[in-house]
Amino acid sequence: MNYESINKELSFLNFQKKYLYSILGLYLFSLGTTMLGYSNYLLLESIGIVERSVTTWNAQGLFWFLILFCLSLFVLFIPVEFLNIFKIYNLTFQDLIVNIISVIFMSLLTLVFFQFLLNPSNLILEDLIDIGKAVSFSGFISIPLILFFLHNLKRTIGLSDNFSYRITYFAWVLSCQIFL
Repeated sequence: MNYESINKELSFLNFQKKYLYSILGLYLFSLGTTMLGYSNYLLLESIGIVERSVTTWNAQGLFWFLILFCLSLFVLFIPVEFLNIFKIYNLTFQDLIVNIISVIFMSLLTLVFFQFLLNPSNLILEDLIDIGKAVSFSGFISIPLILFFLHNLKRTIGLSDNFSYRITYFAWVLSCQIFL
């Protein structure tokens, strides 16, 4: 009997913009945050706090820090100004499935972009491609599991939607660091 109700619920999957915008916002937030962390590492390397391993001289490190800092601020600016959805709609099992499919599809597209369409010409661009791949891999592996756990926690302890967005964002950035 339970199988029939789940089957009935899945037959009416509704891919609305709100699901895609919330997942896209989370992806861009995690990508921008990771790029911002890497730009700060380049700043620390050019100042001399961290041993030099990526850049060859101070001006190169400062130049790439400035470029990546501005690029990461732009990437972080997109979800705030254009998407404006800071909530994961994960109330029903249908919402959970739509969110998981959206995360996997978006991660697949960005992984193809970072894996095959970009050609790195120096070590910093190689690291940026690795950052993009790590964000995509964490979207494949850890974020569907986090969404599933949050869906079950929401039903058992009544977790708020605002907290689930923040927890998913934190888990995405943390799991991205694991894949780096």
